[in-house]
Amino acid sequence: MRRGIVTVAAAAMLLGAVSSASASLKQIQDRLYDSSGIELAGFVESRLGTRIDRDQDEKRQSIKEARLQLDLGRDFDWGLGHFKVDFVADGVEEKAASEIREANLQFSPLEWMDLKVGRQVLTWGTGDLLFINDMFPKDWESFFIGRDDENLKAPSDAVKASFFTEAVNFDLVWTPVMNNSTYIDGSRISYYNSVIGRVAGRDYIFADDERNQFIRDSEFALRASRTVNGVELALYSYYGFWKTPEGVEFTPAPRLFYPRLTEYGASVRGELGGGIANVEAGYYDSLEDSGGGDPFVRNSEVRFLAGYEHELARDFTGAVQYYLEWMQDYSAYEASLPVGMPAKDEYRHLLTLRLTKLMLQQNLRLSLFTYYSPSDHDYYLRPKANYKVSDHWTVETGANIFGGRDDYTFWGQFEDNSNVYLAARYGF
Repeated sequence: MRRGIVTVAAAAMLLGAVSSASASLKQIQDRLYDSSGIELAGFVESRLGTRIDRDQDEKRQSIKEARLQLDLGRDFDWGLGHFKVDFVADGVEEKAASEIREANLQFSPLEWMDLKVGRQVLTWGTGDLLFINDMFPKDWESFFIGRDDENLKAPSDAVKASFFTEAVNFDLVWTPVMNNSTYIDGSRISYYNSVIGRVAGRDYIFADDERNQFIRDSEFALRASRTVNGVELALYSYYGFWKTPEGVEFTPAPRLFYPRLTEYGASVRGELGGGIANVEAGYYDSLEDSGGGDPFVRNSEVRFLAGYEHELARDFTGAVQYYLEWMQDYSAYEASLPVGMPAKDEYRHLLTLRLTKLMLQQNLRLSLFTYYSPSDHDYYLRPKANYKVSDHWTVETGANIFGGRDDYTFWGQFEDNSNVYLAARYGF
């Protein structure tokens, strides 16, 4: 408890010091731009959160950290350079770390072509916190413990080429070495372990075999898009790997691995009835379990998403989504299950609802995002309140609430990880 108080006090002192030094920061920004043309922005932030219930396999505090982000950019006339780095003092892990979130150059070698080379955050598709054709890495651990939503999208070390024609536009992304998502391994969040048949945490942290061979472990993603009469149309293709380790090997000991995967999909988004509607679908071809007979490698799937967003009243919007995962070769999957292992449903249905209300001259944002699965009988709630105190200061409070009938379903396994958090940020 004392250590937590000291950490919060130190974070508060850091935030106060930055606030009092705002004039000096402005001078540094001006001098940096005048001397070298570099634009500097960023923030200092403190977050503190705790679990609602006790989890015997995890620490009580879900998040306890101070973060400094520096965001630098420069226009070189021939192109743009961008560098963004986070420095984090993590009181839960009891360590300090840094992460380069972006380090890239963007330029146009031809009039009809753009290139972006280096570390970058990539995203496409139409889903709201649901992803079908977005095959780029995510940080699920950050999402579940109360970090800013920005941290859900993890960076990729990639080359992105965009080609523009009158008929259709193309985006091609090549990642020389696979960038996997940050998955739930038990080190910070407890989860259902199908190998031992129970919820586990720090008492059973899975190891994985990284895909780290240059070229051999490359990823390729392609998007073709066009807008017709205000309607956005897109086709997608991906060759690489499952972004989380969806395979288990047992020699010499149980280890996770990333099976090979190809994916094909399409999406449509446009205005409908005064709101915005979207439809998206994809086929996941699990290349290392093509027949569905290996219970320890994820089967191929068909995924479908339909959503609609509409303004319900002034400064009040609502959005709903329906999402489906349809497991292929289900009979082979059922026949291969070891005795006692819970079977997944052939069809996993998921409904989401987002409500957003702006108040106090739009300085206060109240939001609620909910996931509910009628097939798994589980749910995940994300209430949040964000208040802009001034041009520099923002405060936020929120929660991650999980629940379900069974402890082996996707949301139900995280029930003991439900948490609440507070945050304060100074931006410059």
